[in-house]
Amino acid sequence: MQYYWPIIMVVVSNVAYHVVAKSTPVSINPLASLGITYLVGMIAVFMLYFLTSPVKSLATEYGSLNWTSFALGLAIVGLEYGFLNMYKVGWNISIGSLVASISVALILILVGILYYKEALTVPNLAGVVLCLAGLVLINH
Repeated sequence: MQYYWPIIMVVVSNVAYHVVAKSTPVSINPLASLGITYLVGMIAVFMLYFLTSPVKSLATEYGSLNWTSFALGLAIVGLEYGFLNMYKVGWNISIGSLVASISVALILILVGILYYKEALTVPNLAGVVLCLAGLVLINH
């Protein structure tokens, strides 16, 4: 279960994320909505940190910070702002997230090959072709 619980959490959270994002009122500025979202998220993160961390010292933890925490923060804002606006302008929940996820997966294949030196097998290539075909079919 140790291997599977993170992916289960990602899937469940991602489904909840898209349902809630699609349900966000069109009348609210997405950035105003995200402000409350991040406030709630920050409170949840600090509570979970103190409940689960054996260290319990943010000062110690923050001594290990590097650029990635700041870059991830900006990436998360872009991701959530993009999704909220995607639904606000009328994308269907069943298609919008699928198009985004397939596009991200295809780009990450290139990143994995070029930056992380990951190998691409014949079955992987077949999957890439099917993803590309799916993108074409979904958008017509």
